[in-house]
Amino acid sequence: MFKDRVKALLEEALDDNDSLFLIDFSVSPDNSIKVVLDGDSGVTLEDCMKISRAIEHNLDRDAHDFSLEVTSAGAATPLTLARQYPKNIGRKLKVKTASETMEGNLTEVTDTGINLEWKTREPKPVGKGKVTVRKKAEIDFSDIVEAKVIVTI
Repeated sequence: MFKDRVKALLEEALDDNDSLFLIDFSVSPDNSIKVVLDGDSGVTLEDCMKISRAIEHNLDRDAHDFSLEVTSAGAATPLTLARQYPKNIGRKLKVKTASETMEGNLTEVTDTGINLEWKTREPKPVGKGKVTVRKKAEIDFSDIVEAKVIVTI
């Protein structure tokens, strides 16, 4: 009952901002509420505060003792929804599938998957030495086991 009320308040608050979307939501047995958000153009501190207030101000502290944490998906958090990929076009991703792991620049997002490009050194077809080769991969969302943005400093 409490979880359903919190979920309804959360959905109502997210309806007010179309660029925000839910990554994770949980309510533990001790009424610890955790909300993880992402946005089409990122999540600001103000976004987290608005969502937090929309939930907290509509719950009765006398009826339910609870804690509330509203956060954004961190830079190292795996991408879990197709909606998270477009804002990362041009960034380097590490993508794991069932058969291999690839690191490359995200160049395109389609309705069904992503395109990665990277450079690698391979032996020359003839003679000694290596040559730089440009590789591409089209990966369906259904084949992605895990995808993370590689943060460079």
